[in-house]
Amino acid sequence: MTSGSEVPEHGGLPSSGYSTDSAPAGRRRAYWREALSRTFTDVDIVVPDDVYSGTIRAARLGRLQVVTVECDSLRAVRTPRLIARGTTENLIVRLQGKGVARLEQDAREAYLQAGEIVFYDMTRPHRMDFPERHQTKSVLLPRRLLGLKESDLQRITATPIRTDTALGALVSPFLSRLADAAGSCPPHIGDLLARNAVDLITGLAHERLGREPVAAPGADRVMLLRMRAFIDRHLADPDLTPGVIARAHHISVRYVYKLFQQEDVTVGRWIQRRRLEECRRELARPEAARRTVAAVARRWGFTSAAHFSRVFQAAYGMSPREWRDVGGDGRPGGGYGLSTSRRAGVST
Repeated sequence: MTSGSEVPEHGGLPSSGYSTDSAPAGRRRAYWREALSRTFTDVDIVVPDDVYSGTIRAARLGRLQVVTVECDSLRAVRTPRLIARGTTENLIVRLQGKGVARLEQDAREAYLQAGEIVFYDMTRPHRMDFPERHQTKSVLLPRRLLGLKESDLQRITATPIRTDTALGALVSPFLSRLADAAGSCPPHIGDLLARNAVDLITGLAHERLGREPVAAPGADRVMLLRMRAFIDRHLADPDLTPGVIARAHHISVRYVYKLFQQEDVTVGRWIQRRRLEECRRELARPEAARRTVAAVARRWGFTSAAHFSRVFQAAYGMSPREWRDVGGDGRPGGGYGLSTSRRAGVST
């Protein structure tokens, strides 16, 4: 367990944990609010006034983060303002281990009992209420790992997955055991479990969408995933174009465009989105204070600083310089036990 003097950044260590027991009694509530917010990214946390207790265990499995939380009642809200100033692109798959919960997202409400699973998306507003002491086991994964359209992602949130469905009965105990074992897995086993988890979670998503889960992706989906991985590896290349992608995969440019239609976005927009995401992450880091905005933009393949600033503003509601100057954190500083390094030395 980590000490009460420091809360891990979200993303954190390969395996980490912390507890209110290590914080002074008078500061436990503030410590816990910040701990949860850092674990699941920026959220507003409301906890009771009386003495508060809670523990968190977090472990990294491949590209997944697996988190177990056990704590007293609370409310968590993610607002448009926090989303605009955040860096996460995660989808969360949450198993209600003990107690009950209510989730609001995408104009839907989900009431969860122990053993039930729910999806929610950190890129859109939501609210979760836990009226009593509870335990949750969550998998945090990049949304793009599921290979779903944006419109499909919005359809699967806040709809409980019961254990009386075939996949629900299979995935619920799997997620529970995955969370219990995640911190002790060797890397190669962790990678294998992560791949299995993504396959099962993808199956759950297809079930929510009323589709037959498939054992393996079709040829088009495999090619699309390969192209997306290629794009990620070459984001810094300003000459990355649909033609370059097509030649690297021995297909026509027309076929590249056809496959990206599945994403509800053109290939050019996809490249721009991924570059913006990486620039946003880099500008939120403390060392960004030592780099110009233009240098960060060039590092990720933008050739015009003015164009970069325009598309960044349009995507996130603030300029790159404003984003860098708040250190990627829309909240005022001063939370107990948190390092202030992210907020220090970020002059223009």
